[in-house]
Formats: sequence, structure tokens, C-alpha cells
Amino acid sequence: MTTQIWKTRGSSEFPRNFVPKESDLGEWEEIEPLFKDLLDRELKTKKSIESWLRDLSELEACLDEEGSRRYISMTCNTADEELEKSYLQFITEIEPRLKPYSDKINRKYLDSPMRKKLDPERYLVYDRDIGNDVKLFREENVPLQTEDDKLRQQYQKLCGSLTVDFEGEERTMPQMRKYLEVTDRSVREEAWKKTSEQYLQHKDEFDSIYDEQINLRNQIAENAGFENYRDYIHLAKSRFDYSPEDCFAFHEAIEELIVPINRKIAERRKKNLGVEPLRPWDLQVDEKGRDPLKPFENGKELEEGAYKIFTHVDPELAEQFALMRSNSLLDLESRKGKAPGGYQCGLEEVRYPFIFMNAAGTDGDVFTLLHEGGHAFHSFACREDPVTTYRNPPLEFAEVASMSMELFGLGFLEEFYTAEEAERSRESSLEGILKVLAWIATIDAFQHWVYLNPGHTREERKDHWLSLQDRFGSGVDWTGFEDAKAHAWHRQLHPFTVPFYYIEYGIAQLGSLQLWVNSLDDLAAAVADYKEALTLGGSRPLPELFASAGIRFAFDKETVKPLADRLIEALRL
Repeated sequence: MTTQIWKTRGSSEFPRNFVPKESDLGEWEEIEPLFKDLLDRELKTKKSIESWLRDLSELEACLDEEGSRRYISMTCNTADEELEKSYLQFITEIEPRLKPYSDKINRKYLDSPMRKKLDPERYLVYDRDIGNDVKLFREENVPLQTEDDKLRQQYQKLCGSLTVDFEGEERTMPQMRKYLEVTDRSVREEAWKKTSEQYLQHKDEFDSIYDEQINLRNQIAENAGFENYRDYIHLAKSRFDYSPEDCFAFHEAIEELIVPINRKIAERRKKNLGVEPLRPWDLQVDEKGRDPLKPFENGKELEEGAYKIFTHVDPELAEQFALMRSNSLLDLESRKGKAPGGYQCGLEEVRYPFIFMNAAGTDGDVFTLLHEGGHAFHSFACREDPVTTYRNPPLEFAEVASMSMELFGLGFLEEFYTAEEAERSRESSLEGILKVLAWIATIDAFQHWVYLNPGHTREERKDHWLSLQDRFGSGVDWTGFEDAKAHAWHRQLHPFTVPFYYIEYGIAQLGSLQLWVNSLDDLAAAVADYKEALTLGGSRPLPELFASAGIRFAFDKETVKPLADRLIEALRL
């Protein structure tokens, strides 16, 4: 496409054959007849079920893109009431009506004798997922899930509204991050305190949203016949290839093999900074007293530098990123009213990705764009697959695509920095991986406890959170700021907006580290394996996806130990 993809609807590459081009997919009256058409068809031959599946995938893609466009617009400007109204209309009036029809469609597919005529290997994952959806669906859960969606949006709106007055200007939370990197400790402390105070002023609102979500989610699980929401969501996320016990094994591996490294790094940091004790505002600043890295001044420079890195990694990937740049598929800079965080969202009908983030001029912003770029490349790699669900890989492997791109980019950071600065950024990134593995274990363990202990009080939840901070933390002194420590999880959007979506990052990080180790020996070969695996999308089980990239699907001590050793070597610890 040479037009602005974001400003157009429909696709010349993948034209509609079933959904009318003029359909308004925000109006139920125009959607329902399409589902009725699919439900009324007779599936008497292999050809008829194949045609039926093509039309179903087309409808799913069009509806998915309708919802995605509204979500993107809303998160880009949470202060716009019309955009909020449009998004809420879709999740409250359209999505709840889709779910019962999707269940009927799923049952029609499973009940069709012609299903057995399809290639069993090709449809292995599809059949498994559809059977699971039918098993879990309860019509009484639809309004509960809608209420949960509305609470997710409330959380994002609340986060997007938070600002502080700092150095004479109103600044967003993402914009405040860079002040934690300045060498003047008093500035860091003031920035950290003001940011923490802003979150604490709203702690009851955050807790109230979460309390409501816990109640809704527990009821959803009970309606579906589960003892707890943890077990329900494990299946709802199609986690067929690992168990909750494997998550606990991950927690133990991180506690035993990664946390000690983090504590050693923290001790070195404290010594180099010459501070006693190490405080929360001492964690982002360069420990050798150097000024913060300033990789770019604006979004355009960020885009250009990332493009050059992608060119070094693989020219084909760079061309895909260039297409995004020229077609309004990037919204990178932080501003008031944007929702927090960063994401890549697929526009399923046109089959192109969109990247959203809150860049504020920090080193971390570079890696966020490399990360989301990896997700985008995944979308490009599997865009030809006609089955919509197969263009959405399982999260555990989707994050391999993104995290590996961060690591592949480590060797080319000179596109943003001097040689000395690039080495500093590399070390910071690898240290960040060690920290995030411990944080993932913390957040995942927290969510297991929350849903395995229904009826817990806020005080009990706070106490357990603090115990996890001690288990996986690095010995930072929070004296005088115990309340901020006890509510630090409020800043983590995953428990609120995508419950239990966090262990995937840990699993994927171990996979991406394996690819990184392979790339140190032969970058071209590692990238080739990476690209080949991405073409599979979500069409194969997780162990096969990992194997196709030349890596192992496991996250126990046996897997973690050699990777921890390699990180220790790279960081010269």
C-alpha cells in the first residue's frame, strides 16, 4: 500500500469476499446477519467447510480490526470523550453479543463430520483452541467480562490522567522517568517522591478497581466450574504445554540463580555511587556518575536510529519498519492524555501492525521500540496465513520475537551513541534483563496468591506483596516510604488489564537469551532461524515454535543456569 494505511479501510491485497465492503462493524444490526449466514450453512463437503472457514476468518479479522482501531485511538488520547465513548460502545454493545455467536460457531465446527476431512496437522492447534473455548464458555460470564473490560479501561484512564508539576512544567509519568537518571541525587529523590505521591494519592482508587476485578474474575471462574480464577485463566490462555507448577519452578529458578546476581549488582552500585543505603531513586542513575544517556531528541530521531539498527540486523526487516513509518503506523512520543505503556497492535484486516509507546528521550525508549518492532515483524512474517487465529502467536513465543530483537540490536547501538555510550547501554540492558526476570517472578507469584486466596483483605494482599519484594528484591532501603513499597504493584498494568499475562515474558526471555547466545556465534544464522520461526505464527504448539528457532522450551533451573552464567560473563561480574 502506498496510501496511509491508518487512514483507510479495507485491503487491496486481502479483499473482502464475505463481509460487505460498506458494512459498519460498529453496528450490531450489520454484524448479526453475517453470523447467521455462517450458522445456517450446510457443511457437507471438505470444500464447503474450507470455504466456511475462510469466510469466518475474514469476519473475525474485520471485527478484530474494528475493535483495535477504536482501542488505539482511545489509548492515543484518553482525554477525548468521543474516542472513549466509541471504544466503550464497542466493548459494551458489540463484544458481549459476539461471544454467544462465537460459541455457536465453535460448536458448529466441532460437530461437523467434515472437520475430519481437514489436514489434522494443519488444524491441530485450531481444533485444540476451539475445543477449549467451547469447554470454558458460559453465557452468564459475558456481562461479567464486559464489566471487567470497563474496569480495565478505568485503570488506563486513571494512569493516563496522572501528572506532576516538576521544574515549572506539568509532566506525565513516562516523562518523569528520565529524571531518575540524572546524577544530582536531590533531583532524583524529588522526582521519585513526586511521582510516588501522585500514585499514592490514588491508591484507594487503584485498589477499588482491583477489588472489583477480583470479584468479577472469581465469579467467572466459578461459573465455568473452576475452584479458582488461576486455574480458569490458565486454560483460557491456552496453556496446554506447561502447568501452574512449571510457573512455580520458574519462580524457584529465578530466586536461586538470578536474585543473587541482582543483589551483587546492587552492592556494586551502592559502592560506586558512594551511598549508604541504596534508595529507590538510586536504581536508574549511572553508577559511575555519568550523565544520563540521551539517544534522541524526538520521535523522528528515534525512528531513524531504530531503522538503521534493523538494517544491520536484517535489511528485509528494515524495509518493513520503513513501511510502517510511511503509513502512520507509529505513535511514539509521550504526551498528556496518552495511556501508559507500549504495545504493538495488529490491524487484522489489512494485516499490518501499529506501534504505540510513550517515548521521553531515554535509553529505555530505544529498547521499547526494538521490542515492539519485533512484534511488528512477527505480524509481517505470518500475514499470509488465511486463518486469523494463526496470525496471532501464543504470547510465550510472541515475546520471543520482541525480546530477541532487543538483543539482536545490542551490537548496533552506535546508531544512537558513541562507542563508549553504546557499551554502557549494552551493560544496562543486560542488567535490566536480570532485574526484569526477578520482577516477572514477583508479579506472577503475586497473581497466583491473589486468586488462590479468595476473600483476602487489602492488608493481607499488601503483606504478601511485601514478602515477595523481600524474596525477589535486591536489598533496596525503603525506610520512610513503606507505603510506596507496599503499593508499587499499582504501576504494573498487567494485573489490572491482562491478568496472568506476565509469566509469558519470563518464558520468552529465556528463549530470547538462547537466541542471543546463538547470535554471538553467528548472527545471520540466528536471525534466519528467528525469521523462519516467525512465519509459523500461532499454527504450531509452543515446543515446536521454540524448536523451529533453534531454542529449548523450558524454564527450570537446568535452562536458567547456563544463561545466568553467560550473563555473568558478559557483565564481567
